[in-house]
Amino acid sequence: MLDQSTSTKSIHSSGRFRRHSAALFTLVFSLAMPVSGQQADPKAPVVVQPGAPGQPTRSLPSSTRATLPARSAKDVEFMQGMIMHHAQAVEMTALIESHTENKDLRLLGARISHSQAEEIKFMKRWLNTRGEPTSMAMAQMPGMDMSNMSSHQMLMPGMLTAKQMEALRNAKGQEFDQLFLTGMIQHHTGALTMVKDLFDTAGAGQDAELFNFATDVDSGQRAEIRIMQTMLGEKP
Repeated sequence: MLDQSTSTKSIHSSGRFRRHSAALFTLVFSLAMPVSGQQADPKAPVVVQPGAPGQPTRSLPSSTRATLPARSAKDVEFMQGMIMHHAQAVEMTALIESHTENKDLRLLGARISHSQAEEIKFMKRWLNTRGEPTSMAMAQMPGMDMSNMSSHQMLMPGMLTAKQMEALRNAKGQEFDQLFLTGMIQHHTGALTMVKDLFDTAGAGQDAELFNFATDVDSGQRAEIRIMQTMLGEKP
């Protein structure tokens, strides 16, 4: 037989178990209530739009979709023209390996080739996303004489003429170095003109991606012009 103390302990233990079980059930039930309440309102807004500085945020419907910012015809023209412009720079740098042993020029050429090839990819993606062609129609080329040009000879500001490119291909060593550096300075200066024309056009250059890109082109090519002027022994 169990003594009285043992029996009393059993009763107390049983009571504690029932109380703990009841408390646990109440806790689980109370935790489940808010969850089911939240799930019962599927129409609650799930998109939050940050406000302007000093302004509150806004809750938008879950059906809200992102839209591309407005663009101008000049934005598209700039990107198409700069693709063509960059393509010639890449063509010029491709000549370096076989035309000169100048290590400094080779390093510069690799830098220009890589950066402009990557920028061409970006510009093509930007145009494709907006349903625009990546090449510019001849009729869109403003202020250019097309009478003696084939489609691949259309020139944007600063681009080398067919005669200049031919001279570059035929040069070697120091002569090549001189022609390349002077030609690329001309080329980069033309890109700066294109950026200026973009920002001087009312309503153009407002797209954030395009603005950042054009600003980077301007600063990057100014820096490379200074490097090339130093290599030529000129004062920046």
